[in-house]
Order: sequence, then structure tokens, then C-alpha cells
Amino acid sequence: MDFPIFHIDFIGNRLLIAIDAILHVIINHAFAIGALPVVALFEFKGMQTGNRQWDDLAYRLLKIIFILTTTVGALTGVGIWFSAALVNPAAIGSLIRVFFWGWFVEWLVFVTEVSLIMVYFLSWQQAAKCVDAKRKHLRFGVFLATFSWITMAIIVAILGFMMDPGSWLSDRSLLSGLFNPMYLPQLAFRTALAMVMGSMVVLFLLCLFSRGETSVRDVEFKRDAVSLLSRWSAVWVLLLIFASVWYYNVVPGHMLESLPVAIATQDYVSWHSSLKWLLIIGLIFVGLTIRASFKCPGEVSMKRYAFSVLLLFAMLGQFERVREFIRKPFIIGQYMYANGIRVEEYPLLQRDGLLQHAIYAGIREVTPDNTLHAGREVFAQACTRCHTVKGVNGIRAQLQRMYGDKPWDAKIITAYLENMHNARYFMPPFPGNNEELKALSAYLASLQKNAEPFHGAQVSGIPKPDSVATSTSYGFLPDLSKVLTGVNE
Repeated sequence: MDFPIFHIDFIGNRLLIAIDAILHVIINHAFAIGALPVVALFEFKGMQTGNRQWDDLAYRLLKIIFILTTTVGALTGVGIWFSAALVNPAAIGSLIRVFFWGWFVEWLVFVTEVSLIMVYFLSWQQAAKCVDAKRKHLRFGVFLATFSWITMAIIVAILGFMMDPGSWLSDRSLLSGLFNPMYLPQLAFRTALAMVMGSMVVLFLLCLFSRGETSVRDVEFKRDAVSLLSRWSAVWVLLLIFASVWYYNVVPGHMLESLPVAIATQDYVSWHSSLKWLLIIGLIFVGLTIRASFKCPGEVSMKRYAFSVLLLFAMLGQFERVREFIRKPFIIGQYMYANGIRVEEYPLLQRDGLLQHAIYAGIREVTPDNTLHAGREVFAQACTRCHTVKGVNGIRAQLQRMYGDKPWDAKIITAYLENMHNARYFMPPFPGNNEELKALSAYLASLQKNAEPFHGAQVSGIPKPDSVATSTSYGFLPDLSKVLTGVNE
């Protein structure tokens, strides 16, 4: 409401964030969190046995981790901030105000993590020349793995808060926000999953590195490495099973109950029928792969490891997608809807109108002469965070499936929009007044003949702020209009 509307119609705001975020999470979980402890373990094994092959393997693994995490991982991490601030600035602003000190600590941890991985990687060859230097060098590996996990531990608290803020809704403290009901179960789940993913990635890379090596010494070393990794990953698979059950049992009931309604009306993925079975089948396949590696180390094919890695990546991607979906209609549970409007602001907007409080809207009041233009402005403010006109999750395609070749009736659309949140729990209630509702319906009906995509402020330009607009209190800033009124009195 207080910001210009950014929108890319062909891809949509949701998919824009999803592609970047899922890629970042896969790299973060599999390499930064899951594989780094294995690197430190291999380095320790080399020091313990005096076998230089452990050290060489650890260094080759670290080189891949270093390149991926400091390039794609770092860029996609920045991309999450950039895209989230563009798509839903009110939500990211509120989260920053709640978790300022938590994020401040996370930024310090991240800077330390980057510094540690640079020192750990660049000093490897020099440290290998001296036993005492090697012991000190191993400490950098342990600290690096620990700091990588701490980064995730802080971010998971914020992700859990967005699903269920818990007691924060009443006491508004940082600690209640951090230790929300979803935090510890999700942290346990992600930690165990990351460790399993990292182990499978290393097993795949170990097979890739050892191709063409036929000496007895190389074969024996590969068996020892696979055997060690199999025992390591088996422990984490067991913990993952318990963590999955724990996490599933703390998901709020209304989130799970909303899915059957969504599945009956749209082509969304079912938590119960798809994600659960993907998780179960995936864990069984990965578990059998680990069992085979343990019983017959060095004999499992690289293709099987590759499939296990891809399956784990798909499981994590599907988990992220469903987690985001079941949180709806909220972007911050019970506090802010997915459209960026706070729950407590709805009565004001439904009374005065959405456009009256939209700082960068070009229209303030709906008239017979500007109905379609006003409807487009309402669509921008209320719908574009989730929907496009022609692109992914496009309104035009949904109406086309509903009506076919029949004329699109604005009155029927109005009746639907007025009650959509009752039929589809994942849809927020309409936030404006009746005139704006009718204007939006007229605009949507006009899309049958008007195929022009919706352009955001980055293309169409930013309307000049209108002095008629009032200042609203999104996030935790005080309502400026109320403050001024109190001063004048």
C-alpha cells in the first residue's frame, strides 16, 4: 500500500521468488550445511590415519563447495532479499522490524562464514605441510560447519514465524517470535535432511572422482570412504524420520484442512497424496541406497547415487512449495495476508476503500468514467502479489476455463470475489469497498477481449503520490494520521 507495485506478468511474483529461493535452499542445505561437516570429517580421518588420500578427497570436495556457495549460493541469497523486497515490501519490512537483532546477528554470522570458507580453502595446501598447522586448520573447518548451521538456524526461526507466530501475536517480543511453535521441529527436520543430502552428494562425487582408478589402494580407499559415509548418513536418516513426524504433527490443523478445498478447485499439489508419498518413497529409496553402500561399499553405481541426489533435491523443492502454499491466505500467520495488508487494517480499507490508502495509486475514487482504470488499480494493489493477467497463475486463463466462449459476466465475478475466501481458504478476503469490488470485476471481465498483460511500476512508471492519500501503519510504524490528529488536539 505504501510502495509502488512491482510486477512481471509472464512469470509472476510467486514463481520469481520460488525459483531463486529453492535453488538457494538446495545449495545451502546440500553443500554449505550437509557437505561441509563431511569435509571436516575426512580431514580429521586423514590426520588420524596418516593417509593422504583422505586429505586430497576432502580438498577436492571443498573446492566444489567453495565455488558453488560463494557464487550461486551467495547470489541467490542476495536475490531472495532483492525479489522479496520488490514483491512484498510490507511483509519484508514487518519481518525486519520483528527480527532486526536476529537478522543483524545472522549477517555477522554470514560474514564470518564467508571469511572462514576463504581461509579454510586458501590455506589448505600450506597447512598440509605441518602437523601443528593441520590441527589448527581443522578447527577452521569445524567452525565453518558450525557457523553455516547457525545461519540456517536463525533463518528457520523466521520461516516458522511466518507460518505460526504463536504467542508473539499477544506479547510482540523478539524471543517469542524466534521460539515460535514451528521453530524447533522445522530446524530438526532441515538439519537432518541437509545432512542426508550432503552425504548423498559426497557419495556421488566420490564415485565421480574415482572413475578410472583401478589400483588396489584406490579401491580399498573408496570402500573405506563409502563405509564411513554410509554409517554417518544412516544415523541422519533415522533422525530425519523422527524429525519429519515431529514437524508434521505441529503444523496447524487449519493449514492441512485447507488443502482438500484447494485441490478440489485448482490444480494444486496435495500435502497428503503427493508430498507425503514423495517423502516416504524417497526416504525408502535413499535408505536402501545407504544400506547397499554399507553392506557392499564401493559397489553401488554412480547412477543410483545421482538418482538419490535428484530425488532429495525434488523432495526439498516440493517441501518448500507446499510449505509456502499451506501458509496462505497469510504471508505472516494471522497477522498479514498474502496481499501485504495487515488483518487489522481490513476494516479501515473496507470502509474507506483500498485506493484511498494506496499511496502510489493513480486513482482515489471509483466513478462511472474510470471504472476499468480503477479496477486495474485495485487489481494491482490486491491481486498482483499472487496473480498475473496472462502469465503463471494468470487470471485470464482461470476465467477462460470457467466461462469458455461465453461472455464473462462482471456480476457473477463480483459475487464470486465477495465470497471467495469462504470457498477457498488460501484466498484472502477482498480488502476494498463495494465500488472497488465492482470495478475490479469489470476489469477482470474486460480481459476476455483485452489480452494486454499487466505491467508493474518498473515498466509503466510510478504514479505521482496524491496528497489525498492517507498514511497507513504497515509493519510496526505508528499511523501518522492518528499521530497528527493527537498533536492537533
